[in-house]
Formats: sequence, C-alpha cells, structure tokens
Amino acid sequence: MRNTHSRRPFWYGFAAALILLAALSARGQVTRIPIPHSSFPISEGVWSGNTLYLSGMLDTSVMHGTPGDTETQTVHALQAIQKALESQHLTLGDVVLMHAYLAGDPKLGGKMDFSGFMAGYSQFFGTKDQPNKPARSAMQVAALAAPGALIEIEVVAVKPK
Repeated sequence: MRNTHSRRPFWYGFAAALILLAALSARGQVTRIPIPHSSFPISEGVWSGNTLYLSGMLDTSVMHGTPGDTETQTVHALQAIQKALESQHLTLGDVVLMHAYLAGDPKLGGKMDFSGFMAGYSQFFGTKDQPNKPARSAMQVAALAAPGALIEIEVVAVKPK
C-alpha cells in the first residue's frame, strides 16, 4: 500500500507559525520599541497584544573588543534582556520562549560551548528566586554578526493578566 501522506518541507511549520503570528498581529495592537540611542534599522522589541518579541541580544562588551567566554557572554546577554523586559514592566519569569544561537568557540575547536551557556542560563532560570523556565531551543550557528560574539539570545515574553 502506498503512503498517501505527503512529506512536508522542513520550513512548513515555520511558515505556518509566521502566518498565524501575522493573523494574530493583524487583530491586535502592534507597538514597536526602538533600540535606545541607536539608529540601527530594527526594533529592540515588538508588542503584539500581550506578547513581547525581543530581538536577539548579546554581550555588548563584544562591541568594545573585550569578549568573554560563553558563560560570561550568556550572563551579560541575559542581563540586557532583563533590563529590556523591566523597561516594559516584565520580568524573566514572564519569558515563555527562548532561542539561543551559539557560535563555535575557537577554544573548543569550533564547537559551541553548551555547558558554558547552561552555566550562565542556570543563574537566571529555574532558580529559587525565579523558578519559571521557558520553552527553549539552543543551536550552533556558523557565525554571529558581531565579531567575537559566541551567543545571541532572543526571547518572547507574555504580560501576566
């Protein structure tokens, strides 16, 4: 018997999610948050209804030529995210989804430092003070836009009712 189910391309689910997001955004109010003190052509975040989508953030010391290891960069990126959330009256406990993009670490032969990422991440999520843990993906990418950057993190947070 022949299988009548067609195999969907890998991007099918992603495209469906984007269509759903666009439909939900069209029904709710959308507010864009500019990056403070920057003319870079992206938003720091975008509100759609009760949901805040933050752009990827990284350790800003990378921009000054003083990058640390993956754990240090993770901590600094999460502190930047925490600050951005606080400016919108949210906390890390309101984060429901996280995507972590890790570049290969030259000190590890070009492999991502997942344990360094987890060491930094674990200081902010699943703690006694902040027990909430988001759904999360962590993946290695070929490179990040900022030279020396080992991690970039984007999050989605939902305003509590």
